[in-house]
Amino acid sequence: MAVTGLEGFAGRWFVVKVGGELAQDRAQLAASVGAAVRAFLDAGVRVAVVHGAGPQASELSKRLGLEPKMVGGRRMTDAATLEVMKMTLAGQVSVDVASAFRLAGVPALCTTGVSAGLVEATRRPPRPITGAGPEAVDMGLVGDVVAVRTDLFERLAASGLVPVLASLAADASGNVFNINADTVAARLAADLHAAKLFLVSNVPGVLRDKDAPSTRMPRLSRADAAAAIASGIIVGGMIVKVEESLAMLEQGIDAIHIVGVEPPDTLLEEARSPGSRGTVLVH
Repeated sequence: MAVTGLEGFAGRWFVVKVGGELAQDRAQLAASVGAAVRAFLDAGVRVAVVHGAGPQASELSKRLGLEPKMVGGRRMTDAATLEVMKMTLAGQVSVDVASAFRLAGVPALCTTGVSAGLVEATRRPPRPITGAGPEAVDMGLVGDVVAVRTDLFERLAASGLVPVLASLAADASGNVFNINADTVAARLAADLHAAKLFLVSNVPGVLRDKDAPSTRMPRLSRADAAAAIASGIIVGGMIVKVEESLAMLEQGIDAIHIVGVEPPDTLLEEARSPGSRGTVLVH
């Protein structure tokens, strides 16, 4: 079935990153992201999805008596926190996303980057974190992506499935690492030479005032984004999204969109008309 506004993307990849907070409302996730992914598939686009589990992990950590530790919008991961991430990413949120996508008629296969070596990682060495000062920070059992099995993603897409990854990955020895979902999505999009990467959350885009949705910036160049980070306009977890996105723009992604889910057609309309509903990052 032809989907107006997506002509020319048949056979290309779209990568969609879903914030964990969106999985808390199955009906909304199905009506927004699920419906858009279904439309992408109907237009002949190949789709891969990556999801996080931030709110769920923080809630479970507190129930277990663990205090979540965040540095520059990134979660520090000790051994106990890694167990929490396994339970929430690969368990609770993975099932909730699968359920929402089934409701939307999307043939999702939900797994993690550990499965079949879909995403290979190595432990991240200590290094400075934007927003956390000049000193190197050891994030613990956090990984950096070193390889993506794009051949397996191609085979899954060819069989009609949408691969949906929880952002866990392992090294060749089987050591498992927690990885920021934006990081996994950006690297996956780059390696697949995706036409579009969508970073979807409950935030409608990059805002000049984080408390005022009306201050959304429709379009950001690399220079604009760097200036906004330096001046403190872009703060917290949004720094992670923007920095990872800009790094990957040079590696084959045509455009990166930071977008919300309200109203429900937001993601689909942003795909059709970049910058109309979110913030599009371009070279």
